[in-house]
Amino acid sequence: MDKPQRGYWCECWTEDLTEQAQPVLRASFDAYSAPQADRWVAVALRTISPALDPDASQEAWEWLYDGRIATRKALLRAEPCAVSLTQATTRITWTIRPAVFLPLAHRQGLDIPACAHQFKPRTGPSTGTASQ
Repeated sequence: MDKPQRGYWCECWTEDLTEQAQPVLRASFDAYSAPQADRWVAVALRTISPALDPDASQEAWEWLYDGRIATRKALLRAEPCAVSLTQATTRITWTIRPAVFLPLAHRQGLDIPACAHQFKPRTGPSTGTASQ
């Protein structure tokens, strides 16, 4: 069996600032290096920046030019990071956290525990909150 691998768990959350609603998880990504993790955010920001209002676009480009370096350094020190911007009444937040990815047992393997065959997948949606 493979060994656990260090990496980063990345998420993108949106929050409607006009309502008391919970933040909504829009995307997640498992990155195996600090460059891969901050690149995920950078690609998203470059992709959406033309559609943002001037203030939000400015926030995006400030992070791309200046904040990305600080984010990369923090990730290399295994510190969690968050990048947020506000477009109209929506706050978009990307979070990056150090993680340890555990290898999965092959379901057809001979050495998996008997209880693995009793597993019933979860049927309802899971909920989460963004923390910065």
